[in-house]
Amino acid sequence: MSESADSRTKTLNFNIGVLGHVDSGKTSLARALSSTASTAAFDKNPQSRERGITLDLGFSSFTVDLPDHLRDSGGQQPYDSLQFTLVDCPGHASLIRTIIGGAQIIDLMMLVVDVVKGVQTQTAECLLIGELTCPRMVVVLNKIDLLPPNKRQSAIEKMTKRLHKTLENTRFKECPMIAVAAKPGGPEAADTEEPQGVSQLIELLKKHTYLPQRDPGGDLLMAVDHCFSIRGQGTVMTGTVLQGSLAINDTVEIPALKVTKKIKSVQMFRKPVSGAMQGDRVGVCVTQFDPKLLERGVVCTPGSLRTLFAAVISVRKISYFKGSLATRAKFHITVGHETVMARVTFFGLPPVSASEPPSDSKPPPSEPCSLETPFTFDREYFHQDEYVAGQGEGSSGPDPEQWALLEFERPVTCPSLCLVIGSKLDTDIHANACRLAFQGRLLQGFEDKNYVETALPRLRIYKTKHKEGQVERVTDDYSVIGRSLFKKETNLQLFVGLKVTLSTGETGVIEGGFGQSGKFKIRVQDQMIGSEGVFVVAHGRFQLIVDNKKKFLSVLQP
Repeated sequence: MSESADSRTKTLNFNIGVLGHVDSGKTSLARALSSTASTAAFDKNPQSRERGITLDLGFSSFTVDLPDHLRDSGGQQPYDSLQFTLVDCPGHASLIRTIIGGAQIIDLMMLVVDVVKGVQTQTAECLLIGELTCPRMVVVLNKIDLLPPNKRQSAIEKMTKRLHKTLENTRFKECPMIAVAAKPGGPEAADTEEPQGVSQLIELLKKHTYLPQRDPGGDLLMAVDHCFSIRGQGTVMTGTVLQGSLAINDTVEIPALKVTKKIKSVQMFRKPVSGAMQGDRVGVCVTQFDPKLLERGVVCTPGSLRTLFAAVISVRKISYFKGSLATRAKFHITVGHETVMARVTFFGLPPVSASEPPSDSKPPPSEPCSLETPFTFDREYFHQDEYVAGQGEGSSGPDPEQWALLEFERPVTCPSLCLVIGSKLDTDIHANACRLAFQGRLLQGFEDKNYVETALPRLRIYKTKHKEGQVERVTDDYSVIGRSLFKKETNLQLFVGLKVTLSTGETGVIEGGFGQSGKFKIRVQDQMIGSEGVFVVAHGRFQLIVDNKKKFLSVLQP
């Protein structure tokens, strides 16, 4: 919502993400739709012009009359006009992290598909990102001018049918589709030919516009995508208000620079305004700083964002990802507006019978649970060597509830409960494979650099160990000396009280070490009969401090 300083009009700002495979014509379509271009729009980046592809999020806008279905605004002060802000997201494969950043600020997704080539790898990835971040979508079949006129209509119908089939198992199965030629003759052609179908597309977008939930309350969070200075005035940051609101004379924090700045003026597409709120696209002028220090990032209410060294997230594997999700593997983690490498450790609910040792190294099935099991430090969790997919007969059931510990290679600044996406962006960009691996929500962050010592002991992850040793001799009717269960450097105090079973049937517990060579003393409950050939089976649940050395912290007793 914006209120102009010179006229008391109210404009509803509606953010449309323009996504699609590289060279599908997204930028040409945004150019054809727009009347006002913002600072970052239309491939102004010199690197982008040279390569002919969008390298960063471009923004542009156009304003239309407010559709009739939005005039009744449910008791709010009515809007006078509708501004579509187009977020032109890059399709270039290696820049998928930028798309994920942009996708978190859009109200409707416009998926641009080359009508000749159809769905390509990045088209599918954009579709996945849309499913995770956006409630509605419109599909635009572009470049219809490349189809022979006598076969054009049948080719459009064939592609429309194919896309509906692709979308039938997604949240967008009923989404509308429209055919256009945003730039007849291609990007290098003269501007003499009028775009085809664009006015009909504008009407379609108006029809599918809704009143997004805009809340001016709470802490400010603004995603900044461009930064420049104006001599004598200050430094301007352009971006989108993700939550909260801002106004002239407010003090805001730039967490990446660890500084606070005062807002001197605010503009929306070159019109001065007194403030802005969630969903608005703005330029904010603050007191001077070097714009090169913040090309992209976030601005917030002072003290409202946290810088994390590690985090616990809920986790769900993305079904199209074909690789395994292994504990200790590294993934590209997109959290907030940052993408950083992190080591991942998966864990889940305890097995149904936690006292029994598992028969092999695979995690046992989790106990039944609702999909909304809250994470808490008061619960014990089971360490998993990998993400567990499916349960029940043939593993065709839903994935059990699972979480992951992320240990970032560098600290990240992000809001609470934000979307987290894990990817393998180093996969061959020419391979026809989905690189988005898992998604979830940030549930708990660790702000202490020494989180391994200060915070992780609270995270009660355990794994079951099962090991055999030998009885060396019986010292009395109820005491046994054992060997071959521990190395001599093992701290046996950690294992005092661990339950053991002898092959002759007796049970007992480890009382402590015996000598310096890793031998140990067992106290048995029933009188021993003999010792020759008897072996010891030890099993217990070991809590893990899941740092890079994977230490055992202690033995948990059942």
